[in-house]
Amino acid sequence: MVNEQRIRSRTPESRAFVERVQLVMTLTARLNTLPFDDLDARRTLLGEIFGKPVPDSLSILPPFYCDYGLGATFGEKVFINQGCYFLDLGGITIGDRVLIGPGVTLTTAGHPVELDERYDGITHAPIVIEDEVWIGAAATITPGVTIGRGSVVGAGSVVAKDVPAMSVVTGTSVVERRRLKTSSGAVRGSER
Repeated sequence: MVNEQRIRSRTPESRAFVERVQLVMTLTARLNTLPFDDLDARRTLLGEIFGKPVPDSLSILPPFYCDYGLGATFGEKVFINQGCYFLDLGGITIGDRVLIGPGVTLTTAGHPVELDERYDGITHAPIVIEDEVWIGAAATITPGVTIGRGSVVGAGSVVAKDVPAMSVVTGTSVVERRRLKTSSGAVRGSER
């Protein structure tokens, strides 16, 4: 993955990450129980979650879930519908006039693919959503993806590669890319 970075398990960096995640989960739980019309308290909590003031024109409908907070930045007039998940360790940049449908997942983090490395930390890469993008309900955007200006991502889509500007993309496609080896060097699935 382009721009992929890694946080190794059992390091000072991973401990700081876990502490931040615990704090942000507490803050988002509090955010999701506030009366919707308590705008001042909502804005204050969003500032704590994201580590800086958010634009007055940002609208996030509860429930909203975020794991890190410090990696997300928002343009003007951004609308985020109910039930969205932001795993933002790798950085999520959202441009102006972006619409995000209900149940959308933006995940900048994952795990190494290789079996022997999978439990030794997390990988992360940024997501960039340029101006005037619309992401439909229940879409998933994966680490390292840029969605070009003015594009539309159809409901339920899984986006694992960059989307050119002014494009409409839909669907999911699962293709076996390769076989994984076990620590002994055997290829999984070849023992049949």
